Amino acid sequence: MLRPTSQSFRLLLYLEWLLLVTAVIMEVLLPLQLSWQLLLRVLTIAAFGFMGLKLPAKIWSAKLVYTALEFGLILLLAIEDGLSTRCVFLLCLVLVMRSCLIFGRVGQFTVLGLAFLSYGALQLSRPIIPEKFKVAVWDWRWSSVLLFSLTLVFALLLINALLAERQSREQLQVALQELEITHEQLRHYALRIEDQATLQERNRIAREIHDGLGHNLAAQTIQINNALLFWQSNNEKALTFLKQAKQLGAEALLEIRRSVSVLRSNPLQGQSLDSAIEKLLKDFQHTTGIELLSKIYLRLSLTTEINTTVYRIVQESLTNIYKHADAKTVMLKLQQEALMLHLCIEDNGKGFNPTQNTTGFGLQGMRERAVALGGQFSLYSEPGKGCRICVSLPLSNLLL
Repeated sequence: MLRPTSQSFRLLLYLEWLLLVTAVIMEVLLPLQLSWQLLLRVLTIAAFGFMGLKLPAKIWSAKLVYTALEFGLILLLAIEDGLSTRCVFLLCLVLVMRSCLIFGRVGQFTVLGLAFLSYGALQLSRPIIPEKFKVAVWDWRWSSVLLFSLTLVFALLLINALLAERQSREQLQVALQELEITHEQLRHYALRIEDQATLQERNRIAREIHDGLGHNLAAQTIQINNALLFWQSNNEKALTFLKQAKQLGAEALLEIRRSVSVLRSNPLQGQSLDSAIEKLLKDFQHTTGIELLSKIYLRLSLTTEINTTVYRIVQESLTNIYKHADAKTVMLKLQQEALMLHLCIEDNGKGFNPTQNTTGFGLQGMRERAVALGGQFSLYSEPGKGCRICVSLPLSNLLL
């Protein structure tokens, strides 16, 4: 059963009660004639009003029985007890209002048509006394029927508009709730992806520390032990071991600095991208002795996200060159052309076969960084022919 608990339904219920109270007042006061028939009519109108507190909503047969009972009460009062046409007008209006809550469009217009025919039949079938007012009475009756039909149509359209507005509001609330749920799911998904990315980065750094720093410190310990063994018997050999230990310590310190640089949340630290890359190249050349040639041309300012991505790709490329390439020369090009940013890093090292590279975690990270910004990542390498990494990023959505 349908209960009018929402604000729109309560408004319709209040309107029904107002019309029914008006009908009772008109029956009692126009004119005031106390009788058992009057009491019966008032009680019947009250019963008609209480029927509006609980409307059938799903079972079609219950809707038909409910509507037929409403029509029966109205016609019974009008025919047997002489219910005034004014009250019939109001009760039929209430009946049409209720039909908007329990029927579809076809049912609503069916009820409207039956109400119109019932009111018209009652209005036009009553005798006219005296005969000399026949023309005026007929004019008034036809006007009343026309006014009744217009009132029913207006009420039907108004209530349907009110219910449609209520339905749209409920649908909007449901959509907002679904949007909030989706937003919360996306937030949790983003946090999960961020945690996974953080864990992946930590694993990479841990492996780098283990493979680089751990190896250097272990080798340094061996060299220091050798120096201690030969310190008294062979000073020159002990000095050689100490020099090698010193070199390993310097390499270990370089590994630590590189790992700390990777962990920084903002590697540029307020510098422009070209200045940060120039400093990175200068430090790299100073610590490794590898010759560096660079060509950087940036006309427009870029977002922090794109600056960080490009810097990380350059940083990872130089790290890979230092660890694996055995290169003597590195060429870096970074320039803007139209709405694209092109980065190319090429070395003359020993190269490798990209299809057989199973330890390219750094390469995978660079590719993921480029793809995340809608860019392209390309790798060209052959054994003995060096390696070239090219990245192209669209700037249409990345400019400040």
